[in-house]
Amino acid sequence: MISRGRPAIRVESLDPVEFCTGRLGIVPDEKQAAVLRSTAKRGVLNCARQWGKSMITAAKAVHRAWTQTGSLVIFASPTERQSAELLKKAAGMVARLGIVPRGDGANAHSLLFPNGSRIVALPGTEGTVRGFSKVSLMLIDEASRVTDALYLALRPMLIVGDGDLWMMSTPYGKRGFFYETFAFGNDKWDRFQVPATENPRIRPEQLEEEREVMGAVHFAQEYGCEFVDNGSTVFDQVLVDQAFDATVEPLVIP
Repeated sequence: MISRGRPAIRVESLDPVEFCTGRLGIVPDEKQAAVLRSTAKRGVLNCARQWGKSMITAAKAVHRAWTQTGSLVIFASPTERQSAELLKKAAGMVARLGIVPRGDGANAHSLLFPNGSRIVALPGTEGTVRGFSKVSLMLIDEASRVTDALYLALRPMLIVGDGDLWMMSTPYGKRGFFYETFAFGNDKWDRFQVPATENPRIRPEQLEEEREVMGAVHFAQEYGCEFVDNGSTVFDQVLVDQAFDATVEPLVIP
């Protein structure tokens, strides 16, 4: 809230990083600041564990709701509990703005802003997320573990309002829409990759201990942002991809 006697601040002009540092008390690192300042309508964030993706994306959501009157922000994730945890982070930030967090009266996990904006956290099942439209910003957390069916059910919520879609996750094998988007998506997507070696809050000796305990494959996935095969298939995905030849005509059996 703006104190009496101070010049009025036009909230729509607030830089996202300045908003975080000045209003929310969050000081982002260089890569986190880049995510906050990105104006891309489509973004995909492939990051290592403990980088702070939930904090930064929650801040991105609060900035959108605070600066754009009447906007609707959606949180989605594999489970209702995870979506609610992300909303809990956002609620803490809302309290720092001088707003008493309260729900919208219609959704179990939601935040209503004085300007009419809302943040709503959805359950993680395709059959129970429908019904929203004109979404301004959609954030899909732990996207590598969200089903393709849920992803396809969420996307139509954006089309009428020409909303923004951001997904963030640690990799979980070479499968699903998160992998396909990060590896093969078109240039409409703003891509970020942040391995643990670029996290200033993790020491090298901590990573070395994790590598010894987890083994090379799991370490590469959880801390190296690598899309590795999980060992559940007979052939490695790379070998499968190499087996295809676009120059060979398909066999048609009458």
